[in-house]
Amino acid sequence: MNYLPNTRQNFRRPGERGGARLNFLVTLFVIAVLGYVASQYIPIAYHAYLLKDSMQQAVDMGAVTGKTPEWVRTRLRSEADGHGVPSEASINVQKLNGRVEAQVRWTRDIALPGYIYQYNFDHTVRSGTYLSD
Repeated sequence: MNYLPNTRQNFRRPGERGGARLNFLVTLFVIAVLGYVASQYIPIAYHAYLLKDSMQQAVDMGAVTGKTPEWVRTRLRSEADGHGVPSEASINVQKLNGRVEAQVRWTRDIALPGYIYQYNFDHTVRSGTYLSD
């Protein structure tokens, strides 16, 4: 006499057939979409972060060495090109109260599944007062 119940027959439910497989596929799809979104957004955001640092270095160098705003603008343009900034980006550099101030603006479209996200970059940096004349 077998006292162990047949567990396979006791736990079989006809309405739940394939439920785990569907959940796995949905989870896999969500992970794939999130991975794609991250691969599109993160490089642009990372280069924008690096550009902010490069902007600060350029205005500080311009202030310390007494360079003209045109020199700083040229340096920022070359830095922007190295970080994949669109050529139509607005780069404004001016000298105010002995400080060099630079502003860079640009917009880039990021293609996401079913949506176009506009990444707007608008950052202003000023040289420190201790660096200026």
